[in-house]
Amino acid sequence: MDTSQINLPSPGRRRGRYSEAFRAQIVGACEEPGVSTAAVALANGLNANLVRRWVAQSRGEEVAGPDLVAPAQAAGAASAAPAFVSLPMVQLAAPAAAEIRLELRSGAQMLTLYWPLSAAGQCLQALKDWGR
Repeated sequence: MDTSQINLPSPGRRRGRYSEAFRAQIVGACEEPGVSTAAVALANGLNANLVRRWVAQSRGEEVAGPDLVAPAQAAGAASAAPAFVSLPMVQLAAPAAAEIRLELRSGAQMLTLYWPLSAAGQCLQALKDWGR
């Protein structure tokens, strides 16, 4: 693998620390109409997930981290798990005009072959015979 064009992290690289003013600028840029969070992150050399977390925090949303439990999970943990609900199986009918469609192209010419799906074995045999 040629790593001459790849930027490898330096040993002992530490997490970035960003000032509140910088975070506010990034969040403000993300809230502009028609601007994607990922594009702002990429343009500033940041991880998109980090920028999304900053945007969520600026809106006052709870952000679940590795040591945190999301509010929905905490509320659901106190209540019992929902009971299994059995649903009836519905068999979908095959389309009325189920068919095999083959398009063969040679230069500017195209041949379209329609074959009934019920005769798929015959279609395979015809293609084998044709290929000989």
